[in-house]
Parts: sequence; structure tokens; C-alpha cells
Amino acid sequence: MDLASEEDKEITIGAFNGWDESYAAAYNTKYALEQDGFTVAVESFDAGPAFTAVSQGDIDFIMDGWLPVTHEDYIQQFGDDMEAQGCWYIDAKNTIAVNEDSPAQSMADLADMADEYGSTIYGIEAGAGLTRMMQDNMIPTYGLEDWDFKISSTPAMLAQLASSTDAGENIVVTLWRPHWAYDAFPVRDLEDPEGAMGAGEVVYNFSYAGFTEDHPQVSQLLKNLVISDEDLASMENIMFSDDHYGGEDPDGAVAEWVEENDSFVSDWKAGALAG
Repeated sequence: MDLASEEDKEITIGAFNGWDESYAAAYNTKYALEQDGFTVAVESFDAGPAFTAVSQGDIDFIMDGWLPVTHEDYIQQFGDDMEAQGCWYIDAKNTIAVNEDSPAQSMADLADMADEYGSTIYGIEAGAGLTRMMQDNMIPTYGLEDWDFKISSTPAMLAQLASSTDAGENIVVTLWRPHWAYDAFPVRDLEDPEGAMGAGEVVYNFSYAGFTEDHPQVSQLLKNLVISDEDLASMENIMFSDDHYGGEDPDGAVAEWVEENDSFVSDWKAGALAG
């Protein structure tokens, strides 16, 4: 891929506030483009303003469009003014996670294992869609009305997850993929035989309409991007966990991750990540 042949070397990427995978993908793309002489800016937006900005050509692309559910309304509203630039992650979902060595294998097991988990599920913010899904779907579906669903914050949930796994104690938390907790802690998802947590989603890049013609090589780079669960969790872990960069210096975090995963960028540019 001859990225150096592109004449316009100014690129602006939109990332979603609070969405860790958005920054991991954006800053890895920034790194790859800067290798070939581009000047790249990553700007932070809430989802609505981000889709507005890319549809109007104020930014070049966003990397965190979730389909078919989360961002469906934005695609319907702005789709005529955008171009899809490839799907890079296929396992996005809300879920329930436990420590790896705990007994439950399925959400259906929990009702009979209250003593193992102290009848407690650790959740996140009250206003999160995941919290509403727990209250409306998961808890009644699996008969956990007598459990203590602790609604607090994402940092509080992660702190409890760290404390419990360090102590070798069983724990149940609300979680979602992608997330760096899967790299940082010994956790696994529970099966959801009733589908109470909803179907999975996929993550797309979206550019302004005409971007492919303006930037054919960058467009191909975006379409080449495929990030596995393992790679994405480790990217996010280095970028965001308190044991590493804690959300500070994302460029430094990406440089460290690329050094440890030295074939990723070359495979990406060669279109070999899907293999």
C-alpha cells in the first residue's frame, strides 16, 4: 500500500467520548498514517455531534459506528452523506462476566449459586443502556430479583473486579465487549441462553461521502483494519488501565503496544489482518 502517494496529508479522526475502543482504533490509525507522513488529529465528540461532523465533512472519518442497533438512528439520518469504510470488529455486545475460576457457566446458573457470589451483581452508571437492560431483561429473565444489583459507576465496578480477582473471590459484573478488562483481569463471559442481553453488534468506520475518491489509499487502509478481541483488549489495557497509561498519552500507549506487536501495522497495510 503506497500511502505516501496521497497528496492531501491532513487527516482528522473523530473519537467518541468515553468509548475506549474508539480511541484505541483512532490512535492506532493515527500511528499508521503518521508513519507515511500524514498529519493526523484525533478530536473527541459525543456520538451525535460526531456523525454530524463527519456527514458535513468537518472531520474525515469516525471509527466506532455500531450496527445494527446502537447507531441505527444516526445512520438513517446521515447515511446519504457518509461512506462506510469497512467493519473492523465483529463481537461487540453487552454481557455478564465472572472470574475465570468461578463455578457459573451460564446466566441461568446464577439463581442456584447465590451463596457463591454473595447474591450480588456489580453494575455501572444508572443512566447506562446496559443498566437498563439488566433491570428490564436480564434480572427478571433469570430470576435474580432477590439479588443485590449494585448500580454505581464504571470505575467502581472495575475497582471491585480488581479487588475480588486479586483476592481470589467470586464476582459477577456487568461488562461489554470490547473492553480492556478482558486483558487486565482473569474474567470470562457467561452464556446467555435466553438472549436477555441482546444480540451482538459490529463496528464500522464511516467517512464523509467522497472520501474514497479523495483518499483512496487511506480508504483502503481503513477497509483493511480487523482487530481481534485479544489485540483490542491489550491495546485498551495499555492505553487506559491504571497499571499502564491510565488514559494519558495515547500516542505513547500506541507506540508501546506496536513495539510489543510489531507485525500488526505491517500486516494491516498488507491487508493480512483478516487472515
